[in-house]
Amino acid sequence: MKLSIIVPAYNERRTIQEILRRVRTVDLGPIEKEIVVVDDGSDDGTSDILRLEEDSTTRVIYKRKNEGKGAAIRTALPQTTGELIIIQDADLEYDPEDYKTLLTPILKKKAEVVYGSRFTGEHRNMFFWHMVGNKFLSLVTNILFNTTLTDMETGYKFFTREALSGIEIESDRFEFEPEITAKLLKKGIRIYEVPISYAGREYWEGKKITWKNGIGALLALIKYRF
Repeated sequence: MKLSIIVPAYNERRTIQEILRRVRTVDLGPIEKEIVVVDDGSDDGTSDILRLEEDSTTRVIYKRKNEGKGAAIRTALPQTTGELIIIQDADLEYDPEDYKTLLTPILKKKAEVVYGSRFTGEHRNMFFWHMVGNKFLSLVTNILFNTTLTDMETGYKFFTREALSGIEIESDRFEFEPEITAKLLKKGIRIYEVPISYAGREYWEGKKITWKNGIGALLALIKYRF
């Protein structure tokens, strides 16, 4: 069995080497790892670092201009070959050691899709209004789709390839999170949640999410529900 790890990266010069090191070193037993990095038009030197990181297990797709996380994932998906797929942000907020926790429900045939919840595991405290926004978006998701997610916006989304079959990603940017969630739920797939650790970074460290992304996510939920 192979796990394809998609790493969208935009201006992550400070963290890209370390996250790739962590992804490579996490022990998943007999499961093979395939890493597909999408350099999303970085202009801070990330591309130069990635050219040194390419090897037999790590492929890099270089985009000329920044188009966003959703567009990067849409570009990477056809290049993956694993039966399992996970999205790995290029910062250090999410820990690849949690792959084993995310994998377990799938390997036990309990789930086709697993989300890592930042609110049920150990975590570095996030900004208050980010917490409020995340919980509000999860509440809206639960109302619209009759589910009980605690963290719809989580960056750790783990899929079987079969679960993604027939789903086309339209969103270019952070609206990917509500779009993929909505389309999975409309497909009749019940999402399994497990606790993960989370170390949210500060804006001076490169955090890119703002309140505007929350509005976009809300509109996307409504759009893909109706």
